[in-house]
Amino acid sequence: MKGFKEWLLTLPIITFKNILIYLIIINLLGFLIMLIDKKKAEKGRWRISENTLFVFTWLGGGIGTIAGMYAFRHKTQKKKFTIGMPLILIAEIAFLIYMIII
Repeated sequence: MKGFKEWLLTLPIITFKNILIYLIIINLLGFLIMLIDKKKAEKGRWRISENTLFVFTWLGGGIGTIAGMYAFRHKTQKKKFTIGMPLILIAEIAFLIYMIII
């Protein structure tokens, strides 16, 4: 695994700055997608699928989607979200720590 990490970090696009920018953008999008889905729910309109909400979490937007979930009181009654999204975030943080240590 150490070889993969070294190879990955040699790619010109993989820089700390680019990773930080990506995480900021994906978390803002995660926050906004929760707001959009909440507004659509209130108006009885077509909704964003639950799978799409989870995809944003899996792509690194866990902080944004969880913040949006509680800021807009959206999906907070569903265990799938109140347990699932934090678990995904914890797994991503554990993986990041593992990649830094190894």
